[in-house]
Amino acid sequence: MRSGTPGPSKVVAPKTRLAVGVVFIGTLIYSMATGDKPPSKEVPPSGGIQLEAPSIAERDNLSKRESGITPSSPMRLRMEAFIKENQQEIVRALEAVDGKRFQQDTWERPNGGGGITCVLQDGNVFEKAGVNVSVVYGSLPRAAISKMRANHKALDLDVESLEFFAAGLSLVLHPHNPMAPTVHFNYRYFETANTDGSTNAWWFGGGTDLTPSYLFDEDVIHFHRTIKEACDAHDKDYYSRFKRWCDEYFSVKHRSETRGVGGIFFDDLDESEKDQESLFAFVQTCLGSFLPSYLPLIERRKDMPFTDREKQWQQLRRGRYVEFNLVHDRGTAFGLNTPGARIESILMSLPLTARWQYQHEPEKGSREERLVNVLKKPVEWV
Repeated sequence: MRSGTPGPSKVVAPKTRLAVGVVFIGTLIYSMATGDKPPSKEVPPSGGIQLEAPSIAERDNLSKRESGITPSSPMRLRMEAFIKENQQEIVRALEAVDGKRFQQDTWERPNGGGGITCVLQDGNVFEKAGVNVSVVYGSLPRAAISKMRANHKALDLDVESLEFFAAGLSLVLHPHNPMAPTVHFNYRYFETANTDGSTNAWWFGGGTDLTPSYLFDEDVIHFHRTIKEACDAHDKDYYSRFKRWCDEYFSVKHRSETRGVGGIFFDDLDESEKDQESLFAFVQTCLGSFLPSYLPLIERRKDMPFTDREKQWQQLRRGRYVEFNLVHDRGTAFGLNTPGARIESILMSLPLTARWQYQHEPEKGSREERLVNVLKKPVEWV
């Protein structure tokens, strides 16, 4: 890497912030997986009738009924509207590429929120594709609040629980053709609320990364250049910081290689980074850059000829993708260990098929070996 390239080390207390990410991902998946709030002890009223203040979910539903979602609405409602609009735009674009339609399932949570799961399986171009929106309202227990406060000083330690809101749009595409790359992104927003419904603390997270089975330098350069342009529109330091963070996070540590050829990854961006409107604009630009970054690649590679040997190599690389998701991805691990979890939703990101072959080594000087060499030592593509 270029000397002086800022990475996660430029972020205050990076290890602590990643631990906070575990809490966020775990709480979000717990709520999505079980449809309930995390366990908490309820203290009954001492006497008489006490009316509870409306939850933020109830407040938001009322606000949407009365006035819809406007530029002056709370950020959580604007983020929800934004990701739902982009989900449908991306689904339409991918259906135009594949020629088949996504199956769309809408689900709701009793305590507030819900989601839209869009899946295309055994398509003409995509072996498996998912574009999912999740919106979750719930309650953070005191232990989670204490851990999060290391990076979010607005959180109140003098309460037993805090209401929270989490919303995100996630995508994973696994093409049939081994010459076409797998791609992933996730963009999300999290906030906690005071008892009066006002925002207590908030932050954004997200990123995107590319995982090819066969390396076409021009494809990777285009993908990274498009992302860099999105980052540069908001902060000239963002791309180098978040590119390095991506390389470090999406690492199959037991194989000493990265999952793919990178992209960007960031988490816990709050008022200590920039103001809320600036960060929302950054996330909007990043998400908006996805189709321009990926559609040219899939159009270029989806109909290329390939051999059975090349297909088997793709299956081996997908095996590494599965290893990362099941061994190292913190959110997946938490979800799988949660009683009553919605397993189909948690494992939606996995490919339809994969392969593990004992002691497989790519041939010396082959295209397969070149890919592995890049994965063992990440490259600066732009």
